[in-house]
Amino acid sequence: MTMAFALLATLQAGPMAAAPLVAAPAAPAQTPLPGPAPAPVPPAELGKLPPLPWRKSPRITPELTSFIVTEVKAGRCTLATAPLNLDFAVFVRGDGIVRRVVPRAIGCPTVEQFGAGLVTSMARGNLRSPAAGWYRARLSSAWRR
Repeated sequence: MTMAFALLATLQAGPMAAAPLVAAPAAPAQTPLPGPAPAPVPPAELGKLPPLPWRKSPRITPELTSFIVTEVKAGRCTLATAPLNLDFAVFVRGDGIVRRVVPRAIGCPTVEQFGAGLVTSMARGNLRSPAAGWYRARLSSAWRR
């Protein structure tokens, strides 16, 4: 009978009442995983950066021009008419890999980010042995409404 009484008391008090209070074990200290260091902040003055050392100068794709027109017609951007210059600060590692592309603001974030993606793609395997550091790049597009 004593056993039944103890069980009944536990059920009435709730499941937490019967559980002993034990401190949770301390989480082991975690060592940060090794990985690439974050790219430094780009300089404020793009004009002082050396030009990105392209092997073959990139051409503006019809997709970029079409994308710009679509964004303007949809009212997501208010851009002046042609030509449109998109300027970028590009951080390149010593092995020629683009680590970061920062667009200069033109008041149209979608076009800025689309252009940054194009610069990254166009630079892949298309740079002459650059030293690690910041460079500038420009994409120009003549577009019409």
